[in-house]
Parts: sequence; C-alpha cells; structure tokens
Amino acid sequence: MGNKKNIIAETGWSNPRVSQFLMVVTLIVGAIGYCIGFLKITSEGAEAAVSPVALLSVGVVGIISMIRHSVFHRSDATRMGWDHGQRNNFQLEVGFANLAIGLPALIAVAFDWGVVVEAALVLAYAVYFIQVTVLVLMDREDGKLNLFRVAMMVMQTGFLGYFALSALAAANINPL
Repeated sequence: MGNKKNIIAETGWSNPRVSQFLMVVTLIVGAIGYCIGFLKITSEGAEAAVSPVALLSVGVVGIISMIRHSVFHRSDATRMGWDHGQRNNFQLEVGFANLAIGLPALIAVAFDWGVVVEAALVLAYAVYFIQVTVLVLMDREDGKLNLFRVAMMVMQTGFLGYFALSALAAANINPL
C-alpha cells in the first residue's frame, strides 16, 4: 500500500520534479538579474542597475514562484515533504504574495515607472525574503537546517536590499 501511495504522489500535479525544475529556473533567472545588475552598477550606476533586478530577480522570479507555489502546489508540497493529501492554503498564499510583488515589478520596468518605483518593489521583495528566512530558521521540528536554502535566501535578501537601497541613494531619496 505504501508503494502505491508513493507512485500516485509522484504522478501529474504531485510530481516533485515539476516544482524542482521551476525552483532551479527561479534560481537561474534571479542570478541572471543580479549579474546584469552588478555589470550595470559598475558601468552605468545604481539607478540603471535596479531595472534588471526588478525585471528578472523580482518580476520573473515572483511570477514563476507563484506558479510553483499556487498552480503546482501539490508538486511543491511533495518536493518539500509537506504533502498531506490535501490543499495547503498557506502555499497558495505564498504564491499570491510572490505574484503581488513580482507582477508590479515586471510592469514597472516594462512601462518605465521610474527608478523609485522599481527600487521600492525590489525593497519590498527583500523585506519579504527577510521574513521567510527568519521563518525557515525558526521552523525546524526535526532539528535539521537546509544550509543551502538558508544561504540562498540570505544572499537573495542581501542582493535585493543592496540594489534597492543603492538605487534610492543614487536617486537622492532619503528615508527621513
């Protein structure tokens, strides 16, 4: 009976390979956004560097993350060991949060809403990732910590914050 359940869990919408593929795509797209941002920050300045980060590392990553968490929620739950045979509304909400930040970031770049809007959306995603990182660090029932996941989240948070705050400073936007 246990084998049959495992076979069923790994077919269709519950196949963890789907969400694993989407996770790898988000890491690659996010990294491309940061690389372009670092290239631009040295050649064109912080105001130019925030656009590829907003477009790729927030916009596209946010949309793909929404698809992974909300559309393929069973696949994602299976991948993380959370599949309890029913829909997990928490995962859907996480997907909606990613879309709520990612889609406006994509639109802000596409319609040239300006560096302040782009930086604000990048900063919002950084704040989101700070909270997720803290949650991951606190929520360890088994006592095991996925150091790769935590390292990726800390790096992503740092990069997002760096590009957002650098762009705001370059645009002479002060927090006070």
